[in-house]
Amino acid sequence: MRLIADGTTTASQLVLVNELESDDGYAFELDSPLFLAVGDQVSFEGSDLVVARASGERLRAAGSWSTRCRIGCYRSATAS
Repeated sequence: MRLIADGTTTASQLVLVNELESDDGYAFELDSPLFLAVGDQVSFEGSDLVVARASGERLRAAGSWSTRCRIGCYRSATAS
């Protein structure tokens, strides 16, 4: 499923997320899976993933960025 992390587009269905991929080859890998409920909005503030719940609650999800070098292959953003 494609999610738009612009902070204004809402989730249209219940989704279990463990990573988010960008169009430019990066992936945000969550430390633990996260359920997004209908109406939740996802955005990035700096390098942090932020979920704005429909109830108004804001949640910062822990995780790390990595670079996708090809399908199924990841390279940590902190690796040299």
